[in-house]
Amino acid sequence: MPYAPPPELASLSLSAIAELAEAQKLPPVEEWQPEETGDSEMRIKADGSWLHQGSPINRPAMVRAFSTLLRREPDLGYALVTPYQKLSIEVEDAPFVAVEMESEGHGKTRKLAFRLNTDHLVIADADHSLRFPASAEAPQPYLLVRGGLEAILARPVYYELAEQALTDDLDPFGLWSNGAFFPIDRPA
Repeated sequence: MPYAPPPELASLSLSAIAELAEAQKLPPVEEWQPEETGDSEMRIKADGSWLHQGSPINRPAMVRAFSTLLRREPDLGYALVTPYQKLSIEVEDAPFVAVEMESEGHGKTRKLAFRLNTDHLVIADADHSLRFPASAEAPQPYLLVRGGLEAILARPVYYELAEQALTDDLDPFGLWSNGAFFPIDRPA
């Protein structure tokens, strides 16, 4: 059966998004310890595009398939893992990009759902935290996807998120999602 991406987030309730996120079956890459290792000759650029030997991987289905085999290593590197082989992969920033967000509720009752550039869905909560590292440049938030793998929030998604934080105007400043609070340094 061919892959069909989930419908646009705006057309779904958060409970429907949660069901879709829960239904995403990923291989147990954390359990696999293959003896054969090597270099995949692949790189994930900061904008979320995937390259093999310097050439773009243009088939979304291929990127989606590879992304399910991605694992963060104890040395903080990245690898594509199967039961038989582990190949290193270079990641410039974060391996995923959150390209769309849907919000429901306000303040402590808010729930935030994100669609990644691989069409995977993630709901921010205690296990999928948002972090806002301090930077001399423009702030760039990240969402924990799974097993140490993060998604960088695309600029429009970040602006939408910041607008919601400003609207909530909580003390301390930040956002709630699915029962977890994520502090944000207030803009100067």
